[in-house]
Amino acid sequence: MASSVPGKISLPESKFDLSTYWGRIRHCAEISDPTMLLTTNADLVKAREIVKSYRDGKMKTATPEFWRAKKQLDSTVHPDTGNTIFLPFRMSCCVLSNLVVTAGMLTPGLGTAGTLFWQWANQSLNVAVNSANANKSHQMTTSQLVTNYSAAVAASCGVALGLNSIVPKLKRLSPNSRLLLTRLIPFAAVVTAGVVNVFLMRGNEIRKGITVYDKKGDEVGTSKKAAFLAVGETALSRIINATPIMVIPPLLLVKLQKTALKGKSRGLQNLVNVGLIGVTSFAVLPFALAAFPQRQSIKVNKLEPELHNKKDRKGKHIDTVYFNRGI
Repeated sequence: MASSVPGKISLPESKFDLSTYWGRIRHCAEISDPTMLLTTNADLVKAREIVKSYRDGKMKTATPEFWRAKKQLDSTVHPDTGNTIFLPFRMSCCVLSNLVVTAGMLTPGLGTAGTLFWQWANQSLNVAVNSANANKSHQMTTSQLVTNYSAAVAASCGVALGLNSIVPKLKRLSPNSRLLLTRLIPFAAVVTAGVVNVFLMRGNEIRKGITVYDKKGDEVGTSKKAAFLAVGETALSRIINATPIMVIPPLLLVKLQKTALKGKSRGLQNLVNVGLIGVTSFAVLPFALAAFPQRQSIKVNKLEPELHNKKDRKGKHIDTVYFNRGI
């Protein structure tokens, strides 16, 4: 993010009002804009120069050029490290990265092997995205990464296989009801494993705390309570994002297979399925990301006692601190 560029003048958080949900939606739509994937290293160098000029006071007002540079950095660079996030794991690539995996999980008639493969693929992608976009106050060891990854995959596969074995035994349900439940099994597996995944992959933050800052960007200390809030909100945003994507397309597909797609080839049905998933994914992502501010604030009296009497560089009592929630 642009906040990783040093300077004496604070950056405006956004050209939109982030205190409102609609403002955050518009801001997140920019961060997740797929056209940002075309940003080159040369573009990032120029963007950093423009933002640096603003932070040093050389640029007096936020020009369209400044907002373009900030958008490029916000969508491409990690706010804690200043490093460029690997392209497939950026929020601007989120829909495209997930499209194939989601389409695979929602493919009708998957057997045990297919279910296991796509749940494994989904959790592998989730691990990579969660790790790449997490708060970087503490780095995770390779051992922790492998352990948490294994637990997340086991959770998703266990839920999917368990539900797959239960639904056919529900004889009292009509065939249509059993069909709908079967199509919704991936949703249950994804939501369960998604929450487990976030808490496991970012467990270090909860155990050790994350860095909190004053409004000038100066470090105040570390907080486990702020970390729990950050991780919990991120897990909830994953559920908000997954729900419409995993529910709406399969239900629409069931309806279409009985009407417009009745008797059509499997290839056409799969193409329509991918289209439904893609449209839904692009539509809901900004709403899910905007559910909670990425740069979160919290009153210090809600945090650990050792943070209650901190003062800023001017000697004024700090009553509110800020932290990177992660995405």
